[in-house]
Amino acid sequence: MQANDAQTLVLCVLADGPLHGYAINAAIEDLVGERLGPGSLYGALARLEAKQLIEPAEEQGRQRPVRLTPAGREVLERELRSMAKVARAGLRSLGVNPA
Repeated sequence: MQANDAQTLVLCVLADGPLHGYAINAAIEDLVGERLGPGSLYGALARLEAKQLIEPAEEQGRQRPVRLTPAGREVLERELRSMAKVARAGLRSLGVNPA
């Protein structure tokens, strides 16, 4: 899985609300059927925070949840719209009706 893929997956699962690392990885596993490795997950979190696309949320004991920023929501929407456009074009090329 590419670094950008990991970042997009993290942003996707945070769209429902703040989560901490383990919960993010569990939500990603529910979404795509596989977990990110610790380096991929925490690397993605660090890059997203550096880009100000996520920010710390209120701590819950030892857990450090993060949430999307408004900029993170915009970037996620733009990325998902682009991915949807590519998916529709690819499905049409395969002769499949893109629903």
